[in-house]
Amino acid sequence: MKTRILAAAAAVSASGVLAGCYVIPMDPRYTPSEQAAVVAGKAAPSPVPQGGPTSLMARLYPLNDVAGGMGPLTVTLTDNASGHASFVLTYGGEVLQGEATRVGPNYPGFGSVHKQVYGDGRMPAGQRGIASAAGARGMYVNCEYALTAPNRGAGACLFSNGAKYQVHFGT
Repeated sequence: MKTRILAAAAAVSASGVLAGCYVIPMDPRYTPSEQAAVVAGKAAPSPVPQGGPTSLMARLYPLNDVAGGMGPLTVTLTDNASGHASFVLTYGGEVLQGEATRVGPNYPGFGSVHKQVYGDGRMPAGQRGIASAAGARGMYVNCEYALTAPNRGAGACLFSNGAKYQVHFGT
């Protein structure tokens, strides 16, 4: 009998202690102290924005007569902030779609486009990248670039018809 009375007393005590507690699920967007502020009745902080794709424009400027016949071009880049981007441009009425990827300093063959466009293999300092795109009618382009800031860079592009362009992009 004493055991039953002790068990009942323990249950009543435990329920009294836990009566003021709440179970709140953790939200990974907030730190534990920010979540505690919400429980205490303070305003909830705004969640940290999640990284998402960003768009930037690049300009290609002609460097030879073939490119001069087309004039400057505009490229739309969609960067997913992971060292990879997709891009689209129109050349002679043909839409070329492709991708750009950052590469390491020892990437095989890096500098060959720059050499064909400028006559040397020297690239500006910065994070290196390559880009390629192709269209449905057979036109294609290969580019090399160097990032001088997270969203800024310069480079060179060589089209399959021999057009040579200088690239400038970023904000």
